[in-house]
Amino acid sequence: MYTSVKCYKPYHSPYDPCPPTKQKCYQTPPNLYLNYQPPGLQQYPLNEALYRGTLWPCLFDAYPSKEKGEKE
Repeated sequence: MYTSVKCYKPYHSPYDPCPPTKQKCYQTPPNLYLNYQPPGLQQYPLNEALYRGTLWPCLFDAYPSKEKGEKE
């Protein structure tokens, strides 16, 4: 299943005095998964494109919230 959020478990040394972070997550941009711009791609209306920062819905990706960035 496709997801733009990737997670990993960082190494935690048994001698590390800080509490361990069990899982860290990051978000990848949608343009990584689009090889080239196919013709006839769906577009937002102009005012909505200006609001979202892109003309194409497949390239829109909202900023992740701080809460999703790190799970413990």
